[in-house]
Amino acid sequence: MTNALRLREFILALADLLDGAPDEATILGGGASLLGELLRHDDWLSGALAAPDPVSYRQNLLHCDSRERFSVVSFVWGPGQKTPIHNHTVWGLVGVLRGAELNQRFRRLTDGGLASDGEIKRLEPGAVVALSPSVGDIHRVSNAFSDRTSISIHVYGANIGGVERAVFDETGASKSFVSGYSNALLPNIWDHSATATHEKRA
Repeated sequence: MTNALRLREFILALADLLDGAPDEATILGGGASLLGELLRHDDWLSGALAAPDPVSYRQNLLHCDSRERFSVVSFVWGPGQKTPIHNHTVWGLVGVLRGAELNQRFRRLTDGGLASDGEIKRLEPGAVVALSPSVGDIHRVSNAFSDRTSISIHVYGANIGGVERAVFDETGASKSFVSGYSNALLPNIWDHSATATHEKRA
């Protein structure tokens, strides 16, 4: 990471928000603003955490709160890669750092099936969308490009890699899964030695 301070400040601000937020709407609104500010800068995510895999998208854990109240993840999308239709069971925020992402929401029908919920939304760098069981929790995400990598930053109201969730086929039939993470090591954003006298962002 070339500018770990940005991510560290985001994490600290989000923890403060959760400490004082009275409800989910406040978390989603305030969290979206914080994530939007982080996405304004593209100088803090690098190396393996931004590298695509030729076979499947990568879900890299950047930070998990010590009480597992939230997690921050970089999704790295190789050309044309996408998720299956899936849910989260917790609140979440999705923002694009590089490239572009396609987000298709789905809703449950009375017969248990699924139907698309609105048009596919294209998210450009800096765009942030919210999700939760209360506002819509089922979607499919894909790289908008067939010839380049895209990267999005996701924030969830739990340790998302350990949450039991579900993937769905087009009929609405579900299968449980726990995603885990693609990376085995976390970035060290807590080393202050390089800026021991003062920390200043360019």
